[in-house]
Amino acid sequence: MSDPLDLTHLRTLVVIAETGGFRRAADALHLSQPTVSQHIRMLERRLKLTLVEKDGRSSRFTADGERLVLEARKLLDAQDKVLAQFAGSAPLRITIGSTEHAADGLLTELLGVLRAAYPEAYLHFRIDRSTVLTESVVKGALDLAVVLGGNTVEPVGTAVGELGLRWVAGPGWQLPPAPGPISLVAFEEPCGLRRRAAHKLSELGYDVAVTAESGNLDGVLAAAKAGLGIALLPFLTAPPRGVVHIHELPAMGAIDVRLVARRGLGHDLEATAVEAITTHYRAIAGRRLRGVA
Repeated sequence: MSDPLDLTHLRTLVVIAETGGFRRAADALHLSQPTVSQHIRMLERRLKLTLVEKDGRSSRFTADGERLVLEARKLLDAQDKVLAQFAGSAPLRITIGSTEHAADGLLTELLGVLRAAYPEAYLHFRIDRSTVLTESVVKGALDLAVVLGGNTVEPVGTAVGELGLRWVAGPGWQLPPAPGPISLVAFEEPCGLRRRAAHKLSELGYDVAVTAESGNLDGVLAAAKAGLGIALLPFLTAPPRGVVHIHELPAMGAIDVRLVARRGLGHDLEATAVEAITTHYRAIAGRRLRGVA
């Protein structure tokens, strides 16, 4: 009798297919990326087949890999049905994503509300970019995600608040006269804020050059603090220490914050999250109107 396939390794394979990559699968499974890679290598050695191959800087499934994903889903579904019949009810697990911009002050309140509403639930939070989080919700790897609007043609999810946009740079940065070159620091593409900033600066007559980019907020802020250029960023309150608001450039208004829910998620859970988040942003807006920091 042949050695059986490891269902844990098969589940890793399926999650890679559902989330679109090794790193995202590692996040969804709460494993390290090397562990995820090892699971695939062990499957390949067991089957003597190449399941995933390099494709430039990313990777893709081979024809054998795609066939195995289909068969693995059947095996895992069968296992889940058996467990559902003979095991006790599993504890509720709620996975929530948030952008770095929206997470400030929000996640603590959201955690408290959800724990009160679902005391037996296991809550897991993930911080990432809006585009990645939205994709993870669509693929079912996240239940809920708090994201920024403006990254898709059609708005996604439910509007729950907004963040003010500000031009920020290091304290010694000077706005050059148009039509000279201007340095922009921004998030890596795809990024709606980056496109919005570049478009406005071009409208003002500047020759825009992205001189620094990062996949996370800390990296963009570090580049701005170092004087590498100007950034357009959303803030709930005042910009953090180390950057200043550049008032010489036109105001850019605000960007909406939206809650995206996984298809099939219970209405009560989604409604509870929407109410908690809108209450949070409403309270912040009220304090600003009253002049309270």
